[in-house]
Amino acid sequence: MKVVTLLVALLCALGLFPAVAAADNPIIQTIYTADPAPLVYNGRVYLYTGHDEDASTYFTMKEWRVWSSADMVNWTDHGSPLNLASFSWASANAWAGQTVYRNGKFYWYVPMTVRATGAMAIGVAVSTSPTGPFSDALGHPLVANGEFDPTVFVDDDGQAYLYWGNPHLWYVKLNADMISYSGGVNQIPLTTAGFGTRTGDANRPTLFEEGPWVYKRNGLYYNVFAAKCCSEFIGYSTAPGPTGPWTYRGTVMPTQGSSFTNHPGVIDFNGNSYFFYHNGALPGGGGYTRSVAVEKFAYNADGSIPTINMTTTGAPQVGTLNPYTRQEAETIAWESGVETEPSTEGGMNVGYLENGDWIKVKGAAFGTGARSFTARVASAASGGRIELRLDSTGGTLAGTCTVGGTGGWQAWTSVSCPVSGATGTHDLYLRFTGGSGYLFNVNWWQFAA
Repeated sequence: MKVVTLLVALLCALGLFPAVAAADNPIIQTIYTADPAPLVYNGRVYLYTGHDEDASTYFTMKEWRVWSSADMVNWTDHGSPLNLASFSWASANAWAGQTVYRNGKFYWYVPMTVRATGAMAIGVAVSTSPTGPFSDALGHPLVANGEFDPTVFVDDDGQAYLYWGNPHLWYVKLNADMISYSGGVNQIPLTTAGFGTRTGDANRPTLFEEGPWVYKRNGLYYNVFAAKCCSEFIGYSTAPGPTGPWTYRGTVMPTQGSSFTNHPGVIDFNGNSYFFYHNGALPGGGGYTRSVAVEKFAYNADGSIPTINMTTTGAPQVGTLNPYTRQEAETIAWESGVETEPSTEGGMNVGYLENGDWIKVKGAAFGTGARSFTARVASAASGGRIELRLDSTGGTLAGTCTVGGTGGWQAWTSVSCPVSGATGTHDLYLRFTGGSGYLFNVNWWQFAA
């Protein structure tokens, strides 16, 4: 994504793409992401996505990724704890999945192509942490009928359901272990009353296409899905029970966004409701190079979902970010020129930084003032500088930290510098400057009050 983010910076500099400078959508810019599946756990939103490879001309996807946020705008990259190689029986197509938490474990349901048959099937991986590592729970598919896009839902009575399908819609009743099921594979009838009427396609009379997302709210069951390919929009149906009968309720998100597919994810977090989706909004983006975004919304009084449109501003920040606790450098609201990679110190670090690259962290609450800044850095070159800017890349310079060579891109050391003028709440920009080529890597940073 280096070319993509540099292009963003260039367009901003030229004034040709002014929305990007203040944008927070798409929420991930370091790579192309698709098929968002949010999970609320322990005061954070964990976001499970697919990864569209750069310059893809098909749905070329080899791994899944995890991100998290406590404020809906600053997202931490947790890397890829699950990929095709995690499943000995899979060969390709790491497509849309979903993770749920139950009984102290996280279960990630993902579709892949079975090496032996060439058909799509759904596997399940398990972890004791929301960020992994995950491992194949079965050593073989959980269900295999050639269709994909699983969503999973645990009802109030403890019964869990796994739904999936394209072009049909299926479900199984998962057992309490979440890796087996009882009662066989069941098909949900796709009626026009339940899923709307499609015109011009005798083989698919309803609007249902793929990507179901099933959940329950105030006693009502919702099935939000990608509708009427192509290009898709997002529609939804409701029902009095987890398996129906379903009633089509209309459009959630109209067709828009430079991607001919879309995929919903809906959660409540800190008293607000959020709708996740993907589009092709980043430079170089399109139907095979997609990016995950989010919008805040409110249900209507009768429980119906309003029409939601894509924006570049995204969801508002929930609270503020505390700059006086250690913050991972890969916690980002927006960036230019930045990539991430696994760190030898654990987690991820930001790297491949060149002169003029930057990271924005939104809503840092400095209070009465910061006096110093420390960063964990490494450089196999001669290093460079970290400029601490407030509110924009050319905003108030609160401090400059010098980074020297450390003898390797993973040879970590800590550097500190004095800070002045950082009071109140500001968007913080870490601007990286220096000579030519790659400068240094950053693992984490922290201010002192």
